[in-house]
Amino acid sequence: MIQHFQFQSMYENKKLPGWTFSFYYQGTKYNGSYHKNGTIEWKDGQPPPSDEETIKKQIHELMLFHVYE
Repeated sequence: MIQHFQFQSMYENKKLPGWTFSFYYQGTKYNGSYHKNGTIEWKDGQPPPSDEETIKKQIHELMLFHVYE
């Protein structure tokens, strides 16, 4: 389960799509970018391959809830 999820706009003009995010998963911090087409680009490390799809789904849900309300 993702914990302490945070995101912010990549751009000064907050109306432009593109966000950076960070969260903790199983005690490890992960950072990445969420692009307007839903692509996730990992910055510092990558979640375990066995959990990556589940984590991506959770990130998509969180972004839809927080950004596209």
